[in-house]
Amino acid sequence: MATYIAFLRAINVGGRFIKMADLRAGLSHKGFGEIESHIQSGNLRFTSSLRSPARVELAVETALEELCGFTARTIVRTPGQLGELTSYGAGLTSPLEGEVRRYVTLLKEDPDDDFIAMANGWDVVGERAHVRRSEVYLWLAHPSHKAKLTNARLERRGVVATTRDWKVISALGEMWGV
Repeated sequence: MATYIAFLRAINVGGRFIKMADLRAGLSHKGFGEIESHIQSGNLRFTSSLRSPARVELAVETALEELCGFTARTIVRTPGQLGELTSYGAGLTSPLEGEVRRYVTLLKEDPDDDFIAMANGWDVVGERAHVRRSEVYLWLAHPSHKAKLTNARLERRGVVATTRDWKVISALGEMWGV
């Protein structure tokens, strides 16, 4: 059985709620094993007999549709990928001065060159971004709800995205990364 980490998009916000205990039990009934969750925002670690992250994403999305009654896009990483993205991110220095909040946006697939150029060239006051593979590292000098570089803006570029605070990603990397 392979181990995977799933990041659920837009769960437990905007009327799309499910208790993590119910989610863990439901996924267990769908054949996933050793299921753990971290906070209520849809961060899961589990095992599966499926060998392809894309198949795991589809299986989790299908199970969530049945369990919750709504679609929750899912982005999957292996423990090695999670460890690598947190290690890489820990080595980045902030391109902004002053007090800055950090985030990571996980993309369902690798972005195209136009997306990378847009994100890496993002030059809005108090916001910077850096793309590496299928992650966008973000620095914000203002509250995230005031950011211009949002999931919605990124998704208009044809990607599925979900964002996590750097503190959450770091904690997950320590717990579940390799």
